[in-house]
Amino acid sequence: MECNKDEAVRAKEIAEKKMENNDFEGARKIALKAQNLYPELENITQLLSICEVHCSASNRLLGSEKDWYGILQVEKLADELMVKKQYRRLALILHPDKNRFPGAEAAFKLICEANAVLSDPAKKSLYDSKIKVSVRSAPVNPPHHQINKNSQPNKIHFYEINLLYYLVPTHLYISHKNQ
Repeated sequence: MECNKDEAVRAKEIAEKKMENNDFEGARKIALKAQNLYPELENITQLLSICEVHCSASNRLLGSEKDWYGILQVEKLADELMVKKQYRRLALILHPDKNRFPGAEAAFKLICEANAVLSDPAKKSLYDSKIKVSVRSAPVNPPHHQINKNSQPNKIHFYEINLLYYLVPTHLYISHKNQ
């Protein structure tokens, strides 16, 4: 197990260097490997949280609109209480006084912005309506940057299901299903 810990520490150091170069996607992949090698690795949760927030922030839903749900790591149907709980959880992990990894301060600001939008009923309603309009008018093959890069292979997020609902013609589904 000591061998795994040494490898995990090396991987974490590489992830930190990637974070310094603003390569949060690459840092996330390496940090996940480090966590798999040695789950008790010190501060790996903080490092991964920063990467997750930055990766979600790079996913643009409306060209320039950030994915506030992804940034807070909640589903689109999350209620006000869930948004508040998740914001508090992430704020404790990402607060710059407690987290000295590169990108922590920017990640903290992002979750604060996401909380400001999603915890205010008027702002949330406006944001949700923008997303619905965007999904309905989206091209059949959305640009690669609009696809959620953070999702796990077998996990589909609510807004991805909505995207599929509006983009996949029903007759294709029916004809495929009947074969």
